Amino acid sequence: MRYRVTFFAGLAAGFVMGARAGQERYEQMKKLARRAADSPAVQQAAGAAAAQATGLAKTARARVTAKVQQRTPGLADAAKRKTGGLPGRVPGWRVSSARAPQDKSNGMPSIPAPGGPLDG
Repeated sequence: MRYRVTFFAGLAAGFVMGARAGQERYEQMKKLARRAADSPAVQQAAGAAAAQATGLAKTARARVTAKVQQRTPGLADAAKRKTGGLPGRVPGWRVSSARAPQDKSNGMPSIPAPGGPLDG
């Protein structure tokens, strides 16, 4: 019993001291990070990196677009002329004018009751 009490007393003291030391270290690291983020040199480097990333993204997009247009000349126009566009090629695709009637209460399509005009 005496060993258990000593053990738990030491455990509690270690926990309290560790928590205080951990909190102090955390505050120290937070202060250091804030100071680094507010540094003009770090802000300038971050701005330069962001500008370079934006430039690389624009260049990559232009290259991909050029390659796609080079490899598929007029493909979209030919498919549209041949099939009548996307609604003609995708099963179940409806043209916007052929929408189901909307129920005014919740915006969901209305479902006809059994024995209604659509039952055969």
